Amino acid sequence: MQLISQSVSSSAQGSELKIDFEAQKYLAPNGLTIILYEDHRIPMISYHTWYRVGSRNESPGVTGAAHMLEHMMFKGAKKYSGKDFDRILHENGIMNNAFTSWDYTGFYQNLPSSKLELMMDMEVDRMRYLKIDPSDLKSELQVVAEERRWRTDNNPMGLLREELFKKVFNQTPYEWPVIGHMSDIQSYTSEKLKVFYDKYYNTSNAVLVLAGDFDPDQVKTLIEKHYGQLLPAPVEKQNFKAMVLPTKPQRSLIHKSVQNATLMFAYPSVSAKHQDTYALEILGHILGGGLSSPLVTELVYTKQIASSAGSFQLSNADSGLFGISVSVKPESNWQVAEQLVRGQIKAVLENGVSAKELEKAKINMMKEFVDDLQTLDGKARAIAVNEILFGDYKKLLTDLEKYQSVTVDDVKRVANDYLKISHETFVALLPEDKK
Repeated sequence: MQLISQSVSSSAQGSELKIDFEAQKYLAPNGLTIILYEDHRIPMISYHTWYRVGSRNESPGVTGAAHMLEHMMFKGAKKYSGKDFDRILHENGIMNNAFTSWDYTGFYQNLPSSKLELMMDMEVDRMRYLKIDPSDLKSELQVVAEERRWRTDNNPMGLLREELFKKVFNQTPYEWPVIGHMSDIQSYTSEKLKVFYDKYYNTSNAVLVLAGDFDPDQVKTLIEKHYGQLLPAPVEKQNFKAMVLPTKPQRSLIHKSVQNATLMFAYPSVSAKHQDTYALEILGHILGGGLSSPLVTELVYTKQIASSAGSFQLSNADSGLFGISVSVKPESNWQVAEQLVRGQIKAVLENGVSAKELEKAKINMMKEFVDDLQTLDGKARAIAVNEILFGDYKKLLTDLEKYQSVTVDDVKRVANDYLKISHETFVALLPEDKK
């Protein structure tokens, strides 16, 4: 299998900050995107296989299929059975896990560099030859159903988040939960999942990232040997329905057997590709992202009406939301807490943020960003997510510069552009005796 190669060395510098590392990016004839980051400091490799598929690729009736297949990818394929897969990994000192999101599914391992070919053989096996055995599926359906009960059905916060997303992302693929609806989970069959697997789990829809102790030329030979046997597959371009902005506020009160009220405010915002994400993330950090933030100071410490409060910007591939959440103390009045939050929102809309608040938020956020890149796994993860979302991992090399360039005027502008009462969705989880 001949590889079309592209060697890249990129850097980004904002103020005195700089990210600079070299990686090699290849596109194989069968469509597999390969990115190699060489680092010989320790004899380890972080091995990431990400697929461009998540819950947004599903449809009513098959919600949760990507998450279900995440589970089934550990249950055995043509060469390695489910029992063999876990046993071999553990015997060879390989740590592994996986996750599913709205936009992608990722599988990753941290392994001794001497075990690279073994790991490659195992990943190729399940990339194309997954069994989806009916008996294994029956067993795993019970596991996922219980996970659904634990995370959502019997979890007040899970129910609240699900209600919020259903309203904000109404009639778009982000409307349903990543884990899926229980009725869909219970109706999965091997045949139904096989159709989904064949459509999305292939080299044309995958990104392979290796970070760590290896010789690039030897890795290319191994990739040619193992992944070269896999044929390309057509990738169907999906046109996802765009989010429709509401014309008036939405409000939903949910009464359950809980001890305290929880409030959530959400405002439609922007996708990960939009430049306003940087200012919105900083706004989220300033408003409720730390112990000294206005929301926490006012509700938790000064008024002592809440046990926690926070705000955040969530940016997906095609849409996003700015959210605020408050956990009200059992003995406190949730309506007073709501008004206190609205007071903090009004203050930001009218007065913006101070230069001191902005600088503190930038320092904290950029430190977290850089800290995440210190490990092999963190670097591989950052490379993979940027390649999936933006089509070019090098985007991460410019992020510090983008955060650093945000001004107080930018933060005030995005607050006024997106935190509109006419676009607000408010949901509250209340004790059954509260009105």
